[in-house]
Amino acid sequence: MNMSQVELLRILQETELNLSKAAEKMHIVQSAVSRQLHLFEAELGSPLFERQGKKLVGMTSLGVRIMDEVAVITRAKTNIQNIAADFLDSNKGTLHIATTHAQAKYFLPTPISRFREKYPGVSIYIVQASPEQLIDQLHARKADIAICTEKVDEVADLVIENCYTWDHVLVAPLQHPLSQGDISLERLAQFPILTYNFGYTGRSNIESAFKNKEFELDIVLAAADSDVIKTYVRLGLGVGLITGMAYDPLTDMDLVSRNLSHLISSSRTKIAYLRHNYLPLYSQHFIEELQLAAKQIKFNLR
Repeated sequence: MNMSQVELLRILQETELNLSKAAEKMHIVQSAVSRQLHLFEAELGSPLFERQGKKLVGMTSLGVRIMDEVAVITRAKTNIQNIAADFLDSNKGTLHIATTHAQAKYFLPTPISRFREKYPGVSIYIVQASPEQLIDQLHARKADIAICTEKVDEVADLVIENCYTWDHVLVAPLQHPLSQGDISLERLAQFPILTYNFGYTGRSNIESAFKNKEFELDIVLAAADSDVIKTYVRLGLGVGLITGMAYDPLTDMDLVSRNLSHLISSSRTKIAYLRHNYLPLYSQHFIEELQLAAKQIKFNLR
């Protein structure tokens, strides 16, 4: 057994057992890939893959178990590389952030700007996706840190740090009936609602609030993007339920915003990263910047 064979198993898993793609990634011919697999299986005394002819179609029970250990070895290899790079120069590197549209647009600009002033040698890549996809990005080592509200606290192998707490607001045209008077869930339920897709930006808290009071939500449009929701509110499709930080008094002067903290439970945005991954010093400092920014804006979001 050697590290090249371990790396081959990792790449095969990454390429969904495609021998041709694995050979291309390893810069060797496909016959060499097949030979390395046969040598490895011969050494272990049992096949790791189920085959149809020369094609790999699945993993044996032994293969599945060994792939768990390959993940541990791969993580250790990455950690060693990151520790060494940190030792040589902790001011240079690459930071991959997985987050949602709302965080990328409304929360991250300030902490990223401050971080870049302190760490100009660190390149930053932002991947925008759904919370489920963000978690997948962490597990695939395509992201170092995930920032979102939903889902991350349901995963056992993640370290979760609180970032900030926020509330939903109602947005409606200036002359809309809900622009004045007391707002209740019963009153809200009388109008068409525009809000977030399932799994995004506190949608679960919205659902729970109405369900607990046994009111039906008439959601006529759902989107992942707060700006999309506001666009269709302006077109008269209904009233929007969005995160408070997405309402800008200057650019949204044609809409009224009304706080819903007395009706819908507050939501909490979290920072997540893999428990056994080594985070370079600059990544740790970036988390500190996030938490500092959160302290400074939290009173504006409540």
